[in-house]
Amino acid sequence: MRYDPESYRKIVGDEVIADIYKKARKLYGKYILNINSTYQGGGVAEMLSSLVPLMNNTGIDAEWRILHGNPDFFTVTKKFHNALQGADINLTDLKKKLYMETNGNFAIYTHIKHDAVMIHDPQPLPLITFYRKRQPWIWRCHIDLTAPNPKIWDYLKSFILRYDAVIVSMERYKRKDLPVEQFVIPPAIDPLTPKNMPLEKSTIDKFLAKFNIPLDKPLITQISRFDPWKDPLGVIEVFKKVKEVKDVRLILCGSMASDDPEGYRIYEEVKKKAKKLIENGDVILITSENNILVNVLQRVSSVIIQKSTREGFGLTVTEALWKGTPVIASRVGGITLQIKDGWNGFLLDPYDYDGFAKKIIELLENPDLARELGENGTEFVRKNFLITRLILQHLKLLGEIL
Repeated sequence: MRYDPESYRKIVGDEVIADIYKKARKLYGKYILNINSTYQGGGVAEMLSSLVPLMNNTGIDAEWRILHGNPDFFTVTKKFHNALQGADINLTDLKKKLYMETNGNFAIYTHIKHDAVMIHDPQPLPLITFYRKRQPWIWRCHIDLTAPNPKIWDYLKSFILRYDAVIVSMERYKRKDLPVEQFVIPPAIDPLTPKNMPLEKSTIDKFLAKFNIPLDKPLITQISRFDPWKDPLGVIEVFKKVKEVKDVRLILCGSMASDDPEGYRIYEEVKKKAKKLIENGDVILITSENNILVNVLQRVSSVIIQKSTREGFGLTVTEALWKGTPVIASRVGGITLQIKDGWNGFLLDPYDYDGFAKKIIELLENPDLARELGENGTEFVRKNFLITRLILQHLKLLGEIL
């Protein structure tokens, strides 16, 4: 059974599995509720889809609920998300009203009688105001909080102050102006999911044929939502520079999440800019929500690129490292936790297009270097960013709070 901790023994060892059960003992009989805004699309949903059933299999009663919102609500919360990462925002009373009403309506038919509540990201953040607080509430922020827009930060902080704890993905995201206890828990991947498990060659060949992806030339791939912070337009510029030296193909693969209406607009911009490249087969755009396809692409690509301009963490980097594929990424946010420059990948300024192109060419011309980076990357993920480590940290935190 995949969601049984013992299923991970061969990957992480006996001590880790025993430690999970040991830490779970303090929480026997406790009910833990997680709430976020989407069931699929993005790292939060992926982590919860493994974390919740794994916690249940340790003897804890864990639950996961999805905040219901209409497109207008998610348009507003995407603006909040961008503003938390430093973008400008016109914080009108109408936006605040829609934000609060959606959370208030959800609270009417969502009863919370759990021992602890964990709220993920800004969408369901104000839910805490609609309940009589009888248990610890924890806000888990998966966003880069180093330089939030002051207006949105002041507004959202009025809700965060009600929480008992805040979890962020790295030390530098802690806020000195937030008098709430803050913890650091980096995200993680599940090595046994369809997105990360080993694949047979026949499966790889089947999916390459299904999505019309030829292997007649090296593949450069970015797996990310079509989001301005992921800079897909910049990736195309990097690709053009590589193309001048090497005959390669670019794949931009990103799902469309229900809580990210901005994705469709960015996709059309990319499609327009890369029109000729798409027509001649040099660039392939994929929007399919297909985890096995992502797995395939991360395995067959010569280089994975992650040219984010801001990044809360960037699990797509971890995924590629786990599969032994070399990664060239921006020196921003949580990516810097995952890549040690020159040892298991390369880090560059996100706007250094020439630098990205040169590193891609270097890896294409030096397969021994690519192999060495890949091997180091796999072992680094094994020790630091697998779901077993994530559940250990969650159990430890919940044990302290409860």
